[in-house]
Amino acid sequence: MKIIETDVVIIGAGPVGLFQIFELGLQGLKAVVIDSVPEIGGQCSQLYPDKPIYDIPAIPVASAQSIINNLAKQASPFMPTYLMSEKVTEVNKESERNFAVKTDRNRLVQCKAVIIAAGNGAFEPVRLKVKGIEDFENKQLFYHVKDKVLFKDKNVVVLGGGDSAFDWALNLQPIAQSVLLIHRSSNFRASQASVAKMEQLCDNYQMQFLCGQVVDYQQKEGLLSKVIVQSAGIKRSVDLDHLLVFFGLSPKVGAIANWNLEMNHHQICVDTEKFETSIPGIYAVGDINDYPGKRKLILSGFHEAALAAFAIKQAMDTTKRVATLYTTTSPVLHKLINTET
Repeated sequence: MKIIETDVVIIGAGPVGLFQIFELGLQGLKAVVIDSVPEIGGQCSQLYPDKPIYDIPAIPVASAQSIINNLAKQASPFMPTYLMSEKVTEVNKESERNFAVKTDRNRLVQCKAVIIAAGNGAFEPVRLKVKGIEDFENKQLFYHVKDKVLFKDKNVVVLGGGDSAFDWALNLQPIAQSVLLIHRSSNFRASQASVAKMEQLCDNYQMQFLCGQVVDYQQKEGLLSKVIVQSAGIKRSVDLDHLLVFFGLSPKVGAIANWNLEMNHHQICVDTEKFETSIPGIYAVGDINDYPGKRKLILSGFHEAALAAFAIKQAMDTTKRVATLYTTTSPVLHKLINTET
């Protein structure tokens, strides 16, 4: 068995997990990051890399992927170890401040604390339930967008009524030949601003909305050529080049559910002083955790990561209070990035 020793194991390489590396690094703590997907970034990279994000302080607007890239760059001076495409199978507490984390690749990581930053856990998109249409997946049928250039000058049909469906319909509208949004009703889960923008574009004949459900498809020469939409008892065919489906995610908390942590509706209960779970030494930050007043926002996760790092450092040495570090004067950070103090 391969054995690695570190200070802290972070489970999850999404935006909060990446920022956690930085906050631990300021405390002089090394991190190993484990994630089941091949690339860092979590949902930001896997589902909506081009989606604009507006609520990161001091950054008026940036794509999800650019935020991930900058978080990774910010964390890089602390030289984290990334174990990607690797699943945590066990977390065993060997003593008060010693844990053994096992993975599905026969690896053992020994550490002093564990931070779960797994977002919604392992997740997969809810798929379109039309027999045989899966043959076109990742060719013409997509559940997430990696590069919107693929849809330039194409006829695109988007399914869904939530933020992801609206975000991509609105983002692709300027570059696609046509965009048609289809949802089973006019009761949307997207933000009112997005709904209003969609309605305005439809009024200006710049995109279309159709109330209905895709129930079948047609193909021509091995390519998906039409979808059949049932709307108000009538079936109609819609030509398309690409089909984007955003029916939401099916979260799979996975092995975490078996770790005897106190849970609330698949979320891990934590305190709001240290963001520690019901098992001392195991912490949870970001969308995976739950506490009174919890809001699932990236910026909330950043705050939680900072307090968790202070708490872990304090637990390692209870004889003195951990001082608040300011990055403008932090000798640790300045030494790592070679700036003058």
